[in-house]
Amino acid sequence: MPNEGSVAASVTNGVVEAALSPQVQLNLNVRGLSKSATVAINERCAALVREGREVVRLGLGQSPFPVPDVMVRALREHAAEKDYLAVKGLPELRRAIVGYYRRTQGLEYLPENILVGPGTKELMFLVQLVYYGDLVIPAPSWVSYAPQARIIGRNLHWLPTEIETGLGVTPQALERLCAGDPHRPRLLILNYPGNPTGTAYSDDQLREIAQVARKYRVLLLADEVYSGLRFDGEHVSIARYYPEGTIISNGLSKWAGAGGWRIGAFAFPATLTWLADAMAAVASETFTSTAAPIQYAAIHGFEASAEREDYLTRARKVLRGLMLHSYDRLRSVGAELAAPKGGFYVFPNFTAPRTRLAERGIESSRALCERALDELGVAVLPGSDFGRPDHELSVRISCVDFDGGAALDAAGELGTDEDPGEDFLQKYCNPTFDAINRLADWVAGS
Repeated sequence: MPNEGSVAASVTNGVVEAALSPQVQLNLNVRGLSKSATVAINERCAALVREGREVVRLGLGQSPFPVPDVMVRALREHAAEKDYLAVKGLPELRRAIVGYYRRTQGLEYLPENILVGPGTKELMFLVQLVYYGDLVIPAPSWVSYAPQARIIGRNLHWLPTEIETGLGVTPQALERLCAGDPHRPRLLILNYPGNPTGTAYSDDQLREIAQVARKYRVLLLADEVYSGLRFDGEHVSIARYYPEGTIISNGLSKWAGAGGWRIGAFAFPATLTWLADAMAAVASETFTSTAAPIQYAAIHGFEASAEREDYLTRARKVLRGLMLHSYDRLRSVGAELAAPKGGFYVFPNFTAPRTRLAERGIESSRALCERALDELGVAVLPGSDFGRPDHELSVRISCVDFDGGAALDAAGELGTDEDPGEDFLQKYCNPTFDAINRLADWVAGS
C-alpha cells in the first residue's frame, strides 16, 4: 500500500495515469482569461472552413497585402544568420529606425534607445511590466491592451469617447482623469490610425493631448503600427509635441503585411533611457533577442526606397477606396461610425436600427456576431471585446479578406489621383466587398 499522500499510478493502454496531479493553482490574474479575441476568431474560422463552411474572415486584423519583394529577397539572403543578436537589436536595424524617424518625423533618437522585439505586442507587455503606473486607454481599444494590464496586475482606466471625435482620446477626458489624482503615474496608449476605429488625430488634437500629458507627466505610448497606412500619407507622431515623455511603437506587421514575421520596435527619447534599459534587461531574461534573419530583412522596411513608397501608395489607394465604401454602405442602413482615416477597420454601432435586430432576437453585440457568422458566413468581432458594453450593438470589421497581391498590381494601373471605384472593388476586394454589402442588407432586414 502506498503511504498517505503518495502518488498511486495505473497503466492504461501503455499510458501512466497519476491518481494525484498538481492542483489547479493558477495566478489569480489569469484565471478565467480567454484567448485573444482576434486569435480566437481566426482559429474558429479556420475550423469552420475545414468543416466545409464558406466564411468571410473579417475578424483577425491581418494585412491582405504581400510582404514587399525587397524584404523577401533580404530574408532569403540572410536565412543562414544563426547567431544571437544584441538584446536591443541588430545595430544596422536600429540605425535604420533612427533614420526613419529623422526622415519622416524630424525626430532624433539614439540607436541605443531603440529596442527591437518579437512584435510590438511583446514590447507593450514588457513596458506595462516594467513601468509602475495605471494603464489609460480609450473605449474602444485594441483587444490586448486591457488583458495585458490584467495579467500584470495594473489598474486600468477606460476613457469615455464620442463619435464626434472619432471614438478617440480627448484632452478633456484625460484632464478629468488626471486631475482627480494628479501625481499618480499613468501610461496612456494612443493608437492611430486606430484599431478598431480607423480614427486619426489632427495636429491640434495631438498638441492638446500632449499638453495635458506633459502637465501630469503621463508616460505616453504612441502605437503607430498603422502609420504607413494613413490614407493621405500624412501621419504625424505625437512625439513631435511631447518628445520627452513619448515612446513610439511601430513595426512591419500592418503596412508591410509581415504580421507572421513577428518584429516590432520601440523608440525612446534620451529622457527615458532608464526605461529602455530596464525593458532590455527584462528582455534579456525572456526572449533574449529577435530572430536574426528577420532583423536583417527588416532594415529594408525602414530605409527609404522607391519600391517602398510605390508599395505604400498602392496599398493606401486600395484601402482608402474599400474603407470609404464600407463606411458609406454601413451608414446607409443607420449605423453610427467614425469615418476611417487609415488602416483597415471600421467600428459600426447598430443601435439605431436596433428594433429591426431585436425583432430577430438580437440584443447584444455578441449575439449579433454569432448570428452574422451563422446566417451570413461573415466573421466579425463584438464591440464588447474592445471595451464597449455588450448591450451596445457595435462590432469591429476588419476589411482584409481579399487577394492583396492582385489588388496592389491593379492599383498600379489607376491614375495618380484616381480612387478605386465599385467595379475595381468588386473585382479585386472580394469577398470583403460583397460581405459588407450583405451585412448591411441583413441589418436592414432586406
